[in-house]
Amino acid sequence: MAKEGLASRLYRGDAGLNIIGRRNMWFAIAAVGVLIALGSFALRGFTLGIEFTGGTEFQVPAASATIDEAGNAVTRAIEEVGAEDVKVESSQQVGDAATGTILIKTGEVTAEQSIEIKNSVAESLGVDLAQVSDSRVSGAWGASVTERAVLALLVFLAVVSLYLVLRFEWRMAVAAVVSLLLDLVLTAGVYSIVGFEVSPSTVIGFLTILGYALYDVVVVFDKVQENTRGITAGSGQTYAEASNLAINQTLMRSINTSLVALLPVGGLLFIGAGVFGARTLEDLGLVLFVGMALAIYSSLFFATPVLVALKNLEPRIKVHNQRVLARRASLANRAAESGTDAVPADAEHALAGSTPRVGARPNTKRPNTGNRGNRPGNTGAKRRG
Repeated sequence: MAKEGLASRLYRGDAGLNIIGRRNMWFAIAAVGVLIALGSFALRGFTLGIEFTGGTEFQVPAASATIDEAGNAVTRAIEEVGAEDVKVESSQQVGDAATGTILIKTGEVTAEQSIEIKNSVAESLGVDLAQVSDSRVSGAWGASVTERAVLALLVFLAVVSLYLVLRFEWRMAVAAVVSLLLDLVLTAGVYSIVGFEVSPSTVIGFLTILGYALYDVVVVFDKVQENTRGITAGSGQTYAEASNLAINQTLMRSINTSLVALLPVGGLLFIGAGVFGARTLEDLGLVLFVGMALAIYSSLFFATPVLVALKNLEPRIKVHNQRVLARRASLANRAAESGTDAVPADAEHALAGSTPRVGARPNTKRPNTGNRGNRPGNTGAKRRG
């Protein structure tokens, strides 16, 4: 019989991946990622959009000049109007050279200065004044958006925690919230390290990925709860083994869900923003793509290991785990003391079922206790009529 591939075993939940057993490695990876992100926050900070810093953005046709030429034209115009404290902060092109637009961001200028700058830029680049536009944004608006976003995040986490406590238990709520915070920190770290611009669309995207990451965590936790219900009544699996089985059983579903979610977001980002030059789609698609990709790690390789670490501190689970391991050691010693490969008939089934392969499904069959005719009070002979 041909050996089955990994994909087939993943679909059935029989891949036997020891994810929980390597939880210290996943915690170490998460810790390194958080330290790198925090270091980037302190050293590099964030590239904030004009909506948060305040300022003025001038738009000129890309066909009229290069990015450097447009930036130099705006710089000369600023000097001409006497706005000495205002500088060009960034210049970028959106779209192709024929139909695109060059965006030049500067510090805040007055309405009168903005009009003079547009006139000077139009004259310098040789374009019609109507083709040069501007938009002025106050930094107070960005501060208001940030304040509301933080408030929305706190409310979301509070409601999620309450739901998870009522639906599952407080340990699952803690593990889920910690995994969500990890997803946010790592996504923000990517933005800080690479220098992606943070805009209001980015903030909206951050709040959106929280819902996606939570969905994946709840799916896994629901299976964990199913596998561990009444686990202390038996002695076949530890809590960690039952949780690891739940991850194996939901792993392929999580992978499929992630791919289905990432494909349209990738199209939004690479086609909508990359091909058609839609800046709003770029800001939103970028944070969704990065956040959803990181949510795969936080939901599968972090949330459940955190849950297992918390549950192993619970006295009831701790005693159960010790009982399972002690029973296995006892059965193994009995097999070793027999001096042969044979195991006593009454222990053979228990030994085979007590040390389940990582990711294996629990065995619910009852052992064969022999012929009913050997039971006390039964002679095993049929009465003749």
